[in-house]
Amino acid sequence: MSPMVGGIYLGPHRVVRVIAAQELPNAAAKLLASGFRLALVAAHDDEFQVRVVYLFLAGGPDRRVELHLHLSADQPHLPSLAEQSFPAGRFEREMVDLFGISVDGHPAPRRLVKHAHWPAEWYPMRRDSTTPPPFPDTDRFPFVPVEGYGVYEIPVGPVHAGLIEPGHFRFSVVGETILKLTARLWFTHRGVEKLFEGRDALAGVDLAERISGDSAAAHSLAHCLAIEEALHIGVPEQVHRLRVLLVELERLYNHATDLGALANDVGLSIANVHTQRIREQLLRLNEAVTGHRLLRNAISPGGVSLLRLPDPATLRTIATDLAEITELTLANSVVRERFTATAILGAREAREIGCLGYVARASGIVVDARIDHPTIDLSVITAGSVDGDVLARYAVRRDEYAASTELACALIEDAGDALSVSAGPADSTGPHTGSTPERSGVGIVEGWRGTVVHRVEVDRDNRITRAKIVDPSWFNWPALPVALTDTIVADFPLANKSFNLSYAGNDL
Repeated sequence: MSPMVGGIYLGPHRVVRVIAAQELPNAAAKLLASGFRLALVAAHDDEFQVRVVYLFLAGGPDRRVELHLHLSADQPHLPSLAEQSFPAGRFEREMVDLFGISVDGHPAPRRLVKHAHWPAEWYPMRRDSTTPPPFPDTDRFPFVPVEGYGVYEIPVGPVHAGLIEPGHFRFSVVGETILKLTARLWFTHRGVEKLFEGRDALAGVDLAERISGDSAAAHSLAHCLAIEEALHIGVPEQVHRLRVLLVELERLYNHATDLGALANDVGLSIANVHTQRIREQLLRLNEAVTGHRLLRNAISPGGVSLLRLPDPATLRTIATDLAEITELTLANSVVRERFTATAILGAREAREIGCLGYVARASGIVVDARIDHPTIDLSVITAGSVDGDVLARYAVRRDEYAASTELACALIEDAGDALSVSAGPADSTGPHTGSTPERSGVGIVEGWRGTVVHRVEVDRDNRITRAKIVDPSWFNWPALPVALTDTIVADFPLANKSFNLSYAGNDL
């Protein structure tokens, strides 16, 4: 039986199946064996019951399967999928921390979001959650130690120099070689998903585009796609094309910035200076196109509004400039030596961890939402490598910059004079999700870091009752410690930049 058969049909790509908790491991195993990946797990407190939604995605063609589990509100528990899927184990630990759901059979049921100073029995995402009790006065900050002759620890963070967001890293080292790196995040947990609750469904974009500041276009678009599906808003083709253009512009300025920053981390500051010049050109272009340097305020549910279209000739000139900088960078023997065979992430590890975006593609895993879950028909060249080192991640982003430039230019040249396009009013009728009164929608976008997924549920008053957001950094953060094994401490900044993971996008 096809995985798309036997559920509640919600459209050409999406099926919902309501199953009992004991059926979960078998149902998940069948989907994973059929080429699906677990993209999202969202717990819901429906007052009299707890509901958990597992979203599985597959491309070629676009397929989306949701498994819904209804649990007791008093003692919610479900079987663990951690043995089948590494991402599932992390989603489960998040649910334990934020919803108080018990997970049976989890191999490592330690805290994930809630640090040691969080109250143990306080679950901030539950409906009955109140002001937290006093946080305990504790110095506990437990890590699993690595012991042996010559092993010592280097703690880094959570407060870092400059403008870097907070994260704590604990290195276990022999000499200069890293044996193990443990990363502790969630210092910037802001309760973003809770902030969406109760908002008008058409008025949540301003929050979505601030989830991770350098991914404003990707997150706002994913949010709008989810809202449009939930409210059955038909969107004209031209809206989709102009939105894709904005996401590609976002990819350009971020890739250009990091190509210079990587060179700077090995001492080639002149390359960084020139890419900063290019970054400024692109940010000014963004402001001319949308009125905002970070591409905010342009995408809305059902529509898109631009002030002007970029000049394709300008984009191609900038791309030629950047290509020369990257060529000179890699021609430098010191740079190439520092990049090559540094912080290798193998294909097997990348696949098991569930990596996305350029991190996955640099390790030989071809995953791209523009191909797997397209909103328009387009020709995308997905750059890839198999080496999985810093050089591969650099080269993939260099090649993606060139490909994104040509895609953006093609979209501009096909756009004509259209700048502001919107859909008609929302249709409040339509199928419901499972047996619940809420309407739901899923938005999937290939941001510059990788695939961004938003899932929303909306009530009859067009208020958001639940929003679940997954930034690609959620999937890619666990890969960094793996890649750094057997890497020297001095290469940590370089390796870290080659991943360029978002703290805010992960922490939410």
